[in-house]
Amino acid sequence: MSHDHVQSAERSAAGAGAPFGSAEAPFLELLARGASAEAYDQPVLLARAEGRPAEWIAALEGAKRTALRVRAELEGRRRREAELSALFETAHDLAGLRDLDAVLQAIVQRARSLLGTDVAYLSLNDPQRGDTYMRVTEGSVAARFQQLRIGMGEGLGGLVAQTARPYVTDDYFKDDRLRHTLTIDTGVRDEGLVAILGVPLMLGHHVIGVLFAADRRARVFEREQIALLGSFAALAAAAIDAANLLAETRSALAGLEKANEIIQDRSGVIERASDVHDRLAGLVLRGGGVHDVAAAVSEVLDGTVQFIEASAAPAEALEASRSEGHAVRHAGDWIAAVAAGGELLGALVLRGHPGLDPVDQRTLERAATVTSLLLLARRSAAEAEQRVRGELLDDLLDARAHDPRLLRERAARLHADLDATHVILAARLDGVADDADQEAAARRRLWGAASRLAATRHGLAAARDGGTVLLLPLDQRDTATELARRTAAHLGTAVHEAVTVGASAPVADLAARPDAVAAAYEESRRCLDTLRLLGRHGDGSAAEDFGFLGLLLAGDRDVAGFVDRTIGQVVAYDERRGTDLMRTLDAYFACGMSPARTRDRLHVHVNTVAQRLERVGRLLGDDWQSPARALEIQLALRLHRLSAPAPK
Repeated sequence: MSHDHVQSAERSAAGAGAPFGSAEAPFLELLARGASAEAYDQPVLLARAEGRPAEWIAALEGAKRTALRVRAELEGRRRREAELSALFETAHDLAGLRDLDAVLQAIVQRARSLLGTDVAYLSLNDPQRGDTYMRVTEGSVAARFQQLRIGMGEGLGGLVAQTARPYVTDDYFKDDRLRHTLTIDTGVRDEGLVAILGVPLMLGHHVIGVLFAADRRARVFEREQIALLGSFAALAAAAIDAANLLAETRSALAGLEKANEIIQDRSGVIERASDVHDRLAGLVLRGGGVHDVAAAVSEVLDGTVQFIEASAAPAEALEASRSEGHAVRHAGDWIAAVAAGGELLGALVLRGHPGLDPVDQRTLERAATVTSLLLLARRSAAEAEQRVRGELLDDLLDARAHDPRLLRERAARLHADLDATHVILAARLDGVADDADQEAAARRRLWGAASRLAATRHGLAAARDGGTVLLLPLDQRDTATELARRTAAHLGTAVHEAVTVGASAPVADLAARPDAVAAAYEESRRCLDTLRLLGRHGDGSAAEDFGFLGLLLAGDRDVAGFVDRTIGQVVAYDERRGTDLMRTLDAYFACGMSPARTRDRLHVHVNTVAQRLERVGRLLGDDWQSPARALEIQLALRLHRLSAPAPK
């Protein structure tokens, strides 16, 4: 970015009365222009070269980091939009299938482009020869590689075809899991491939081929890339299935007397299927949701289609639909599993439609596929927001960001108000996992539930120290203890396990006092540890609940608050009535809780002592002389004496 551009952006921001100064202006211009990441260093370098003040350079650095995070988020969203657009374009091509080779070539081209690999290719199984052969390639340069035939179980492709599972290798020739053969290794070496990912093409529970993405250098394929290639594989399998269906239909029509009627009927069916896919593709591109898909399919199938969660669906029918890849009958309904990458996300249920022809059944199944893509897109967006909330809370806990204005700006984008009074809550699961993977999964569930709660309460959440920490606003009519208990109950219900929650005392003005957030977090952790030591699993509490023990747990040692909660009513009674209950109470404990010795010490009648102690009981409760209460009262009396001003 040139010097003139920077100065122009600064003058524009100043002239417009920009609320956050002019440090952000050059970076906003870079964002608007879609500049490369390297270009974001130029404003800082230019400011240093011009000898600008350190405060200005620090502001530029902060603005640069924020702009780069925004740029990364925008790029991620553009990437996800491109992936969804490519999938729906392919689905649209499939709906109007005329040339199987063209559809498969488009699938391979789009898979290569979106995954950014050197080569993509697709192989199909040959049942007669018992092997798999190359059908379509994109980016390949070696003729021998394009003509490969791979035996079942041989190489990576044969392993995928045999096991019906995705396989990935970072370095093909160093991977001992694969059965190497001279023919396959020679073809792979001619092509120069190193990293290879293969996913199966499935029709029901049968493998009909393999879709590959490969690079000529070592590379690690991410989980999202594996899932994306799996989605293209599902569309490729559907294209092959549709082509086979058309071929079978045309073959049957040739031998029938009413060929014309059957052709017209099939043409109408295909047009109806194409119309359904056009509707679904348009609906998704317009930003429609899961229930919009269900409503559109309901209209097409002339029935009632509903999306339900996996937990609410008939388990046996749902599993059968997932494993077979088809909608199945259950009582008078049809169940189509909504799944992605082996995870059941829910089901589409068609009610009041006992008879269903194959095309309508396939329409319901493809609507389930579109629904799974929508749910994955929604989950990706939610996870991105959760990460942003976690990053802000991490910065507050670690006191990494000291500019209150920037902190408030970041919080405002998440609909959080750092000027409100908040409570820090430390939450942890109490169950014991069987292994490390189960424990990690349980922690992810806890973090997800806490993030959703924080989003709905305009707070923040982050995974930390083996548990989760939340920053939630405190209502004026609420207490930290009540908030902790509700949070423990909510999270426990969400993750189906006991969750213990410790809370800090209320804290305010977080943007200007980032150190207070870390101190409050330590206090909440001490409360959490105390709850667990006391065996109060699945409960929530704050330091104020633990009596004098709360003095040790609280970060600010609220002595006055402890004294007021313990004997405040007696102190107030003496001040209002001019009585001597505090002195009587002090003497009573000093004399070993003996009324007779108390009488002698105070030089009053024993009945006077009894009347005063009765009044104390009415003020403090019937259990005030129990060992635990008596200990707290004595400590409060001593603290009250120590905190009283010295006599002049």
